[in-house]
Amino acid sequence: MSSVRTLMVTLSLPRKHGLSLWSPQSSSIGFRSFRRSYVAASSSAFANENREFVIVGGGNAAGYAARTFVEHDMANGRLCIVSKEAYAPYERPALTKGYLFPLDKKPARLPGFHTCVGSGGERQTPDWYKEKGIEMFYEDPVTGIDIEKQTLTTNSGKQLKYGSLIIATGCTASRFPDKIGGNLSGVHYVRDVADADSLISSLEKARKVVVVGGGYIGMEIAAAVVGWKLDTTIIFPEKHLLPRLFTPSLSKRYEELYQENGIKFLKGASIKNLEAGSGGHIAAVKLEDGSAIEADTVIIGIGAKPAVGPFERLGLNTNVGGIQVDGQFRTSVPGIFAIGDVAAFPLKMYDRVARVEHVDHARRSAQHCIKALLSAQTHTYDYLPYFYSRVFEYEGSPKKVWWQFFGDNVGETIEIGNFDPKIATFWVDSGKLKGVLLESGSTEEFELLPKLARSQPSVDKAKLQNASSVEEALSIARTSLQV
Repeated sequence: MSSVRTLMVTLSLPRKHGLSLWSPQSSSIGFRSFRRSYVAASSSAFANENREFVIVGGGNAAGYAARTFVEHDMANGRLCIVSKEAYAPYERPALTKGYLFPLDKKPARLPGFHTCVGSGGERQTPDWYKEKGIEMFYEDPVTGIDIEKQTLTTNSGKQLKYGSLIIATGCTASRFPDKIGGNLSGVHYVRDVADADSLISSLEKARKVVVVGGGYIGMEIAAAVVGWKLDTTIIFPEKHLLPRLFTPSLSKRYEELYQENGIKFLKGASIKNLEAGSGGHIAAVKLEDGSAIEADTVIIGIGAKPAVGPFERLGLNTNVGGIQVDGQFRTSVPGIFAIGDVAAFPLKMYDRVARVEHVDHARRSAQHCIKALLSAQTHTYDYLPYFYSRVFEYEGSPKKVWWQFFGDNVGETIEIGNFDPKIATFWVDSGKLKGVLLESGSTEEFELLPKLARSQPSVDKAKLQNASSVEEALSIARTSLQV
């Protein structure tokens, strides 16, 4: 007889346990009601003692989900986190902002930016997870799932049991193919601490740096590299920086700021391949027009892909990518949820499905999902798109830059200010204010932005266009909230 005793049980637990949460009538993606059986085995069968709730992933979303479990007194002895990372969840934006500064510029380092310090919460170090009774598996990504048996398989061969599963795997960096040099020595991608450490080792010896990509990652990395006083060039195929959000005139002002800091631009350029030198290390970036840019360090920042891994069978969204979920972050499989970057969710206020790669959504989606799982919360996630960036924040920088954007960048644009020190861009569609971006604002001014974007008030475009300063423009917009 086997030494492992098994017991077949039918689950029909109270709502708080997260196994009978389904309301098929209210779902827009075909959720089904269920009664299911699963095998409860002795501890020798599974590696995790905490089998009720399992979070897969070690980023921001996982950290904020863990905090929410703790706040509901449902973590101790009930929650397990399995991650490919070697560290407890941390605030990932620090990697392309403060982590890359040279040592004399006081760079960010762990444990300084573990979640949830980014939102003013307690720093959740590895000891915090131990104190809260949360079981942690580091450097062991999930490679397989058996939905019927409610089990996970990890890279090391561990078998993990779950009652409710929260997928928080985030994204992986988009890479250049190996055949064009994407894996050469000296070519870097920044997605985790190990990536950032590898890049720092290169920067310590570098002379000529090329950053590929003119989006968030490229802009933040290039600004951090300025602190090293290296010859730096940004290459991208678009006509201007951050075309998904910035207007051409706004991009021009940022490009001028970067150029003042010694950064060169090569816009509208297509890369043919990355060339190695005699020792196999990156030596140049070869362009389609036949020219080449010398480089001993190349950083690729061309976007990211949702890390769906073994979870593709849960149902992927073909338009935005990621795992399709409803307004409570439930997938089409009962008992399984997806949060953060990997989730394709209903963006309620704009009536469309979206996938948002941003720390703010990672935090909020985690909190909303776990509250819905553990409590009587039933309202749909109602997210207001928010993006921000902080660059040139190293010690001794002549100008530290911080902008915030809320809302939707649709319609006509009105730009006020000259970047000395402030600038604001307003998006107006059919007479309504849809989105607003502010650079170098005060705390009070930044707090106004989400109110404007969510309310979408009617605004007088002529008055806004004739505003003599950012302060006057924001005052006009504030007044429109009261009409």
